[in-house]
Amino acid sequence: MDDWREFAQQMASLARDLLAQESLDDTLERITASATELVDDCDAAGILILRHNRVRSLAPTAQVVIDSDALQGRVGEGPCFDAARTPEGERQFRIADFTDEARRWPKYVPEARKLNLGSMMGFLLFTEDENLGALNLYSYRPGAFTEADQTAGWLLASHAAVAFSSARTHAQLQEAIGTRHTIGEAMGILMGSHRLSEEQAFAALRRYSQDHNVKLRDVARRVCERGGLP
Repeated sequence: MDDWREFAQQMASLARDLLAQESLDDTLERITASATELVDDCDAAGILILRHNRVRSLAPTAQVVIDSDALQGRVGEGPCFDAARTPEGERQFRIADFTDEARRWPKYVPEARKLNLGSMMGFLLFTEDENLGALNLYSYRPGAFTEADQTAGWLLASHAAVAFSSARTHAQLQEAIGTRHTIGEAMGILMGSHRLSEEQAFAALRRYSQDHNVKLRDVARRVCERGGLP
């Protein structure tokens, strides 16, 4: 009971800590670092993102995380790969011993053993509106993770999903504000140098964007840097 009370206090502290991070990258790095700190025998952790069958590793705490994610993407199978790819798939899993899972993932497991992976847990990061990826915890020792560790990982993932979603929304909002400011500055430059109206200046930016297949925000940034359209 005392151990769980201490863990609950750590979770409460972590929840506040995650929401206090200054950027999305800081939030993700705090999530994965917390996994290695709070879950016994967790040697490495990372977040796997799968978009259009392409794998990305976010905030890996060790190279083995990147190697495992890349391996799953390359062979098209694996536990966290499946969790991140399948909307109705497992939201959490625990692999006690990699040598017992060769039938389930015949391409992934033999190569994973070459990475010295012994056991693994994974948790789908999700909110009511979206799936964000999978938080994966690795141990070099077979049989490292217990049911209690799985519960601890699930609690961590629950806090992580909320913090991840919140940080990403904030980052997107900041980017949108920055883009709007840059476009406004670029329009002002064109209006002053070419005696254009506001509508004409925006039309010039948009036309250049379409003709050269360059994002509008990038066109605006170039105008601000060079004092006019390239």
